[in-house]
Amino acid sequence: MATWEELDEALSDYTVQCNTNERLRRMQRDWTRRLHFTCVDNDVTFTMVVDSGEIVGIEPGHSGVADIIVGTDSETFCDMFWGDLNPIQKYLRGEIKVQGTQEDVMRLDAISSVIWPD
Repeated sequence: MATWEELDEALSDYTVQCNTNERLRRMQRDWTRRLHFTCVDNDVTFTMVVDSGEIVGIEPGHSGVADIIVGTDSETFCDMFWGDLNPIQKYLRGEIKVQGTQEDVMRLDAISSVIWPD
């Protein structure tokens, strides 16, 4: 089970990886969303704010109204944000739950294929 500190470190690395990826930034330049994440194993929650394809904020807890809600265990979130696993397979097996519009789920899939091409 990962702690908030471990999640925060993984999220910091992920933010740098996403925000410095020019291809991803171009693809997502018109995408502004608020994402709520819930760790189902330890009740840790956090919010990610994306503005014009750039991650502009991550904070503990859920703030504002979510466009997308993502849930899985804390270790999966850490592994995903550190790039140790491609979340697509876990999503297809139902180990990662995503609530949002079909367009937003497809955007997350596109982000995954750019960040984790394998």
